[in-house]
Amino acid sequence: MSTALVDRDASVSEVEETTAETGIQSFLVTFIIRRFNPEVDEEPRWVDYDVEVYSTDRVLDALHKIKWEVDGSLTFRRSCAHGICGSDAMRINGRNRLACKTLIKDLDISKPIYVEAIKGLPLEKDLVVDMEPFFAAYRDVKPFLIADSKPEAGKERIQSVVERERFDDTTKCILCAACTSSCPVFWTDGQYFGPAAIVNAHRFIFDSRDDAGDVRLDILNDKEGVWRCRTTFNCTEACPRGIEVTKAIAEVKQAVLRGR
Repeated sequence: MSTALVDRDASVSEVEETTAETGIQSFLVTFIIRRFNPEVDEEPRWVDYDVEVYSTDRVLDALHKIKWEVDGSLTFRRSCAHGICGSDAMRINGRNRLACKTLIKDLDISKPIYVEAIKGLPLEKDLVVDMEPFFAAYRDVKPFLIADSKPEAGKERIQSVVERERFDDTTKCILCAACTSSCPVFWTDGQYFGPAAIVNAHRFIFDSRDDAGDVRLDILNDKEGVWRCRTTFNCTEACPRGIEVTKAIAEVKQAVLRGR
């Protein structure tokens, strides 16, 4: 394991000074990050960094500090930093999470915090993976409204509260891939649609305004579709939006067998 360290003694004094000035608790935390540069590395390697963080900081804040103050070559994705864009999904202490929603104080800071790229997708550099296979599966399930008829001029397609509630949970998906990349089947079978694609199919299959539910069910009634799910609940546990992913997959299975 290679090492990139901040001066620990200097950091401790700075921590004490900063805490006294701001009144916000700060502490020194070790991050061990799985690094990979395809231009120079044959295999990924672990690099550790000691970082001064505050009790209000998230893992994303620590990654910013490393990149901006210690090692500018560290590569990761992020955009909104508020749990909406879904671009900073990564494995933190062995669990898929969004770096922007993971408070450091909620982790065990008495031990190093391990950070690595999500699994099951081709690693490009450091914490960045190639998302194209993920989005290809998403596109395959036709994740958009398909209606055979047009609404009356100047009118919307009417939907009751009950009809909306039928698929409300699966509208929350932000396409972060945390669920799909936590799935053991997806790790070992590159052809499996994956939980996120099925969740987004569910969102339209059960939408009363949509007329292509049967088309999507035919797509998912495939050896690489819903029947590859082994109901391990990894996806549900990994979802940062709290979607009941396993339940949605089960409902699609029932719809394949019995219709909507």
